[in-house]
Amino acid sequence: MTSTLQLQVQDVELMVLTGIYSEETKLPQLLRVSVFADLDAPDRFTHDMKLSESKNYMDLKDAVLTVCPEGVHFTLVEAVADAIIDRLLEDDRVRKATVRIVKVAISENGESIGIERMRSR
Repeated sequence: MTSTLQLQVQDVELMVLTGIYSEETKLPQLLRVSVFADLDAPDRFTHDMKLSESKNYMDLKDAVLTVCPEGVHFTLVEAVADAIIDRLLEDDRVRKATVRIVKVAISENGESIGIERMRSR
């Protein structure tokens, strides 16, 4: 039997310089980022297993918060997603990484407008 585990961190908000229009290139925009990392996993987790049998999900949040340095402009949010995925895939245990990004400022009626990017080994 093959088992997987998906770690999730959803709706992390951060300000990022991103966009192609002149009004977007001067001020950071609020992005809402969700990250999913699929790992190979044991068939069962027991009460005495160590974290090394899994992955600390705070690593996912850290990847979101640290890959966009202040003052760096990302023309496309796809590049933000790729930077996060690159960070997640530095860990050999991650088999697949998915990033969803919502550009909060362009929502007019509460809808989520953005992208989803996925890469696997």
